Formats: sequence, structure tokens, C-alpha cells
Amino acid sequence: MLRTLSIRDFVIVDSIELEFSPGFTVFTGETGAGKSILIDALTLALGGRGDGSMVREGAAKADITADFALTEQAQDWLVANEFAVEEGGALLRRVIDNAGRSKAFINGVAATAGQLRELGDMLVDIHGQHAHQSLLKADSQRELLDNQSGANVREVTAAYRAWRALSKQLEEYEANAANLQFERERLEWQVTELDKLAPKKGEWTEIGNEHSRLSHAASLLEGAQEALGVLSEAEDHPVLSQVTTVASRLGKLVSVDAELQPVVDLLESARIQLQESVYALNNYMDRVELDPERLRQVDARMEALHSASRKFRVLADELPDEHERLSEKLAQLADAADLEGLRKQEEKLKASYLALAAELSVTRAKAAHALGAAVTQGMQELSMSGGRFEIALRPCDPTAYGVEQVEFLVAGHAGVAPRPLAKVASGGELARISLAISVITSHATTVPTLIFDEVDSGIGGGVAEVVGRLLKRLGQERQVLCVTHLPQVASQGNQHFQVVKGTSDNGRTASRIEVLDQKSRIEEVARMLGGLEITATTRKHARELLAS
Repeated sequence: MLRTLSIRDFVIVDSIELEFSPGFTVFTGETGAGKSILIDALTLALGGRGDGSMVREGAAKADITADFALTEQAQDWLVANEFAVEEGGALLRRVIDNAGRSKAFINGVAATAGQLRELGDMLVDIHGQHAHQSLLKADSQRELLDNQSGANVREVTAAYRAWRALSKQLEEYEANAANLQFERERLEWQVTELDKLAPKKGEWTEIGNEHSRLSHAASLLEGAQEALGVLSEAEDHPVLSQVTTVASRLGKLVSVDAELQPVVDLLESARIQLQESVYALNNYMDRVELDPERLRQVDARMEALHSASRKFRVLADELPDEHERLSEKLAQLADAADLEGLRKQEEKLKASYLALAAELSVTRAKAAHALGAAVTQGMQELSMSGGRFEIALRPCDPTAYGVEQVEFLVAGHAGVAPRPLAKVASGGELARISLAISVITSHATTVPTLIFDEVDSGIGGGVAEVVGRLLKRLGQERQVLCVTHLPQVASQGNQHFQVVKGTSDNGRTASRIEVLDQKSRIEEVARMLGGLEITATTRKHARELLAS
């Protein structure tokens, strides 16, 4: 349930703070006062599209915040998406600046507009003033029936797309069978060549280092031996021996002058490093050998890798990746060559789709019968006596939405065969049918707040009273908000807001909203009945409407 709505600097609204109650709430006001602006502001807070034109002239940004009591489903969504749950409520906020940049928040945590929409769909269902026009579209009719039936259309759509994707792939393979065979033979030759070579990742670098070491083995051994002689094996005072001697002598003098200690420490460190160098050189000389045979093998391997890199037009160290890529491509073409296997797989996917589509057809048929009967009953209440509403399910070629087309049919009065809605319904009839459908389908949804934005346009007289009673009855089960221009509807509200357009302190046009008490409601309903001039008669009629 919507508890509060805060709007700042939105279109012609300076600042509005509204508190809502359960039941049926109506918004009224003169044409152009800004009644539907409230719905637009709430739609923005629920993740709707927005731009800089929505910011009030002279303001830097528009700020809309809506506070909702949570349903169990919405609370689970908040937890799953790691948003804080505060006192059983959800605070949805949208800020948009005059450059069109927007920010979204849920319970104070930054969110995306998509997340606002996802959560908002669990909290509010908005029936716009042009909803009856969308009923003329085949897609809208199908979506309305599917929403009412709770059908799993997504599963059918996914199965259809999987089937059609494989079917298209099969068609391409069959049309290009000769080319595919040539390509497969070429790949087989390339992969066979690389299989024989068997390049390994990092091999080019490793074998290059080994080749350099083997080809310079004599020079390396000579250099290492020379260095070892200078350090420890020279007959005439090797460096390690001299450093050891100097360190020993100065060590004896430390007792005479302690300032020599740092020098002794440095010499000891140098001696240790020199000794480690001697050990390392000895180990190195043990590993490096003159091996002409190994050198020839390495030369041959490098030439093979280099030749392959030229043949396949890649760097030598990229050969392993090229081998893997070509092998995968060959495997794909091998699968493609198995046309019989592909046909069996395509038939399996088609059968899976048709089974799901058949289940969807059964679900739609049940929902179509129930919805048709319910709307027909609603038409009788809305002064369309003898009228009938049906939903036809016409078989069609397989689509992402099943194997039938959904078409709404209507008969305006008894004795007439139902015909397509778009061809027979007048503006007033269409508005009444749309309202009946909106009220009836609202019973099937778990959304706690329903908003009707001038869905009663094109309706008047006694029908308007029926509409008002329908909405009030619906308000006993859900929170219902309705923007209306009909006094018969406004008089049924449990809570009544009046939208007034005036001038703000800075001289700009601004809308304000007032909560009406009983006396004020009489004046507003009387205005709706009689226009600008309110008389004793219209006030009397207003009292009668409010008392009914």
C-alpha cells in the first residue's frame, strides 16, 4: 500500500507531501490543474522514463519519494537484491536534474531504474486513461489474457527461439554442404599438421633460451672458470682469500678501536657474498656441458616451429592457440556435417516447443472462457444490457507466443454475433468495456495498490454511478487511487484530494493538493456537477451523491 508521496519541483509542482489511507481515494480538479501530474510523478518514482523537461522551470532538479508498506513478495525481493528492509516498508526515490540525468534509490541505497520498475510492479498497477485504446491492439489483448491466466509464456518463447535457431542453422548447413565439406577438409589438413608438430605453450621461449645456452656453451664454461679462478683458485692471492685475511686482521683490532667494527661487518658480508658466488659458479659449471647432439635437436625443433609459424601466418609462440582454435572449428564443422543428427535434434526441440505451446493453449482457453463471462457480467452492470464479450483463440503458425492468435470480440446488444472489438465498439462502449476488464483483471493480481487515471472518460449518467460503486467495491479489497472528472465516481471515495492550480510566491504557475473534509467535498462535487456556478440545487445534488 502507498503510504506517503513527496513531490518537489516536478513540472508545475513546487512541493507536495501526501499521506494515503486504505480504501478508495479520488483526485479531482479542473482540467489542466495537474491531476495526472501526480500519476506521472509516481510513475517516475516507480522507474518510468524521465527527462529534463519534467523539472519545474527555474529549479535544478525534481525529487520524488514514495513510501510503500511491503508485501511478502516485495520484502523477499529486497532481501534477495541486498536492499535494507526498514520497518516493513520500501522507500522508492527518484531524482532527475534539468539536464536529464537521473538517480534512483531504494531505502536509501543507490539502485537502477530497472530495479525500481521490478519492485514497483509488485507494489502498484496503473491503468492509464488511454488503456482502452491499447485494447484494440492484438499484442495487448494477448498480453492481458496471459497476465490474467498466469501462463508461463516465457518458457514457450525460449523453446521457440531455441528451435528456430537450430532450424535456421540446419537450413544454412544444408544450403552450403559443398562449401562446408571443402572447409572441413582444409581444416583437417591444418589440424593434422599441428597435431604432428604438437606445439606447447611457452615452448618457443624455453627452447630459445636452451639454444642460446647450448650454442655458447664453450664461452660460458670459459668465462665461469676464469671468474672462479680469480675468486678462489688463483695461485697468487685469490680475492676470497685476501678479503678473508683483511677481515681477520681488522677483527683483531676492534678490541683496540671499536670504530673499526662497521668496517669488519662490511668485510664479513662481502666475504659471505663472494663465497656464495663461488658455490653458484661451481654449480653452474656442473650443469653446462658441451652437447652438440642436443644442439642439433634444438636447431631442428626451432626450424620446425618457425616454418609452421610462416605457414599459418602467426607468431611462433602463438602456434598452440592457433592449434586450439582450428581444432574447435573443425569439431563444429564435424557436428555440422552430421546433418541427420542435427535434424533429429531440431525435431526434438520442435516437439518440446509444441508440447509447451499446447499447455499454453489449454491455459488460455480456460482463462478466455472465465474472463469472457466475467466481462459480459460487468457489461450488464455498465448499461450494456444483452451485450456479450468473448475471447477467440484462432490457430496460427507457430510463433514465440504460441500457436494461436488472441482476439477480443464484442456484441453491443442481444441477438448480434460478436465481432472484433476494434470494428464494433464506439468510444463510450470501448471505455466501459475497458473499465470492466480493468476491474475484473485487478482481482487476479496480488498488487496491493491499483491506480485508475481517468479510465472513466467517455462515461456519464447512470453508468458513472455504477463505475463509482465498482471502484469503491474494489477499494474494500485493495488500495484504489482514481483520477476522475465524474462527480458520481468522486462521491464514492473514502478519501478525497482536490488538485488546484494557482500562483506560487515567485509568480509561477503551481499546483497544490488539498485534503477535503465533508463540507469541502460538497463544494467540489457541486462544482463537478454544475461547473463554475455553484447553486443550492447543485449543492443539494452533491449531498445526495455523497450520502448514497
